[in-house]
Amino acid sequence: MDFFTLALIAVVALAGPLLAWPAKWHLPVVLGQLLAGLLIGRSGLHLVDSANPVFTFLADLGFALIMFVAGSHVPIRDATIRSAAAAGALRALGAAVLAVGIGLGIAAVFGTGHAPMYIVLLASSSAALVLPIVDSLRLRGPAVLAMTAQVAIADTAAIIALPLAADPANAGRSALFLAAITGCSIVLFFLLRGFERNGVRNRLHKVSESRRFAMELRIQLAILFTLAGIAVAGHVSIMFAGFAFGLVVAAVGEPRRLAHQLFAVGDGFLGPVFYVWLGASISLGDLASHPQMIALGLSLGVGALLAHGAMRLFGQPVALGVLTAAQIGLPIAAATVGKQLGILAPGEDAALLLGALVTIAAGALAGSRATRTFAVEGGPDGGADAASASGAGPDGGPGTGPGTAAGAGPDAGPAAPQAGPGGQ
Repeated sequence: MDFFTLALIAVVALAGPLLAWPAKWHLPVVLGQLLAGLLIGRSGLHLVDSANPVFTFLADLGFALIMFVAGSHVPIRDATIRSAAAAGALRALGAAVLAVGIGLGIAAVFGTGHAPMYIVLLASSSAALVLPIVDSLRLRGPAVLAMTAQVAIADTAAIIALPLAADPANAGRSALFLAAITGCSIVLFFLLRGFERNGVRNRLHKVSESRRFAMELRIQLAILFTLAGIAVAGHVSIMFAGFAFGLVVAAVGEPRRLAHQLFAVGDGFLGPVFYVWLGASISLGDLASHPQMIALGLSLGVGALLAHGAMRLFGQPVALGVLTAAQIGLPIAAATVGKQLGILAPGEDAALLLGALVTIAAGALAGSRATRTFAVEGGPDGGADAASASGAGPDGGPGTGPGTAAGAGPDAGPAAPQAGPGGQ
């Protein structure tokens, strides 16, 4: 890999924001970046080699940072969302119960043996995808708050469950290292909260800002990469390491300056590299030569819509239920992890992404329909910058409002071989 290849990746990744430019489409930026990877990778022109170790390592970095940002955008500090947690948790649990039956059925019909992974995918939601749609459409009200809580709970639970579901044979080892990372994250929370309360963080921020040291960013990245190293050492995905630390930052409060810096590093460089790498590593030829995988992808997408739409039984409007099914990060993560572990059948990774596209299309339509009932005049216009997108407060201060992700979320899985992001 050389600078010309990196320049090519940067140029084609512009397809992400260009495709997402029309606000009325409500398309995630990652979609165009994945398509760009498909174009220049194994499914298209073969201009880049997804197995290149430098390309793979840069994608690893992007993967870790994407999951960190996704975790930092979970609206833990929003009291209004916490008040709706009970209703949200009930619906998330209901969708998960239905996902068990649907996932077992799909795995049995297609004979893949991946029922645990399918169940997690069917039950999951994507806060990084749904919350920006809610914001841009100005959806408000108690039902929308409950839906937001449901999405946050389902998203978090799915990210925790995916490493175990993707590699059940090593679930014990994975659980041990997940517990270790969780313990480190709890210790970090108390340390960072202490620094916030005694003014150490604020003093560090003032010196760093005035002298352009970027100390907060340096420290956060050092912690992130340390946790990622622990995850890789235990053959656990860097997905969980990044997301767990992101939750810590969300709980303590993310300064606006740090939000801007992370936005620049993640959404401006390493994030697009990861999504182009993922697209480049997928072979649509496998999907075309295995048409049953097309049926698998459609089944996963429709199954997710059924599991979430059925929450009408718990009083949730159908449009909001379908919107909660929209996802992109976790299917991407599952495809990444499955490729690393070598457990996916030919074309199955593309099938997972096809299922995600079904939910995105249905979610966009459902969001537009929800505006008839839940949209309010005024409010956000969907054009928030990186700082407001992460719930940040005044310059240098932690945010207090809900965080809405400005990119892909999360939503990804246990590491295995050195084959790609999250790998050992």
